[in-house]
Amino acid sequence: MNRAVLDSAAISSCLWSVPPDALSLENDEVHVWRAPLDLDASQVESLYGLLTAEETARAGRYYFDRDRRRFVVGRGLLRIMLGRYLKAAPERIRLCITPHGKPELAGEDGNQTVRFNLSHSDGLALYAFTRNRKIGVDLELISRHHGDERIPERFFSPREVGALRRLPADVQLEAFFNCWTRKEAYIKAIGDGLSMPLDQFDVSLAPGEPAALLSTKGDPREASRWSLRSLIPAPGYVGALAVEGHDWRLRGWEWPDGSES
Repeated sequence: MNRAVLDSAAISSCLWSVPPDALSLENDEVHVWRAPLDLDASQVESLYGLLTAEETARAGRYYFDRDRRRFVVGRGLLRIMLGRYLKAAPERIRLCITPHGKPELAGEDGNQTVRFNLSHSDGLALYAFTRNRKIGVDLELISRHHGDERIPERFFSPREVGALRRLPADVQLEAFFNCWTRKEAYIKAIGDGLSMPLDQFDVSLAPGEPAALLSTKGDPREASRWSLRSLIPAPGYVGALAVEGHDWRLRGWEWPDGSES
């Protein structure tokens, strides 16, 4: 088996490889890229040249230079990746933001079958691509500051809170981030943003347990329509992927640097 390919039963981590020059996205594939956001000045400048006026204006509104650079890199790499799938110049790709904050292809590009989502945390980004199916991805750096608060009781479902609190104390932090990223990935996939409360559906969370959407309120059939996968893009990080359907294969790609390839 190609090191970059995992079947839909994979539950822990992608094996990340540099993609081939002739990259294609088949209808039964999901591609997830991991990429660093902290690049050198020349790479940031090159990526800045790919952004639209609206995107450069948005970059300029960041107060801290590090956040500004990371936005430029994140958006520039997205354009390059989309350019490879759409066979289009990265700077000519039209993007829009939905009312719930989800980026999508716009205009004529919006008629393409490619769907995508992205997430970033502390200098690392994940990008997920597929065709003709909804998709969401989330990434978090594990932080005890967040895991030790009473966030579960505020945002998780009663079923999830119970499952979390029954676990040994030394694995509850990992379980918390498993739950959080899986819920965020699903919310991003359906595109409803915060309009759908996080306690209205249940996900698995115990370390070593397969990622899964267990149930949703209002439609008992909804959970069966979705696949969830856990991702481990780097030590100290937890990621999750939510994809509509089950008949797909996962490929994990490594972005080698900030230059266009």
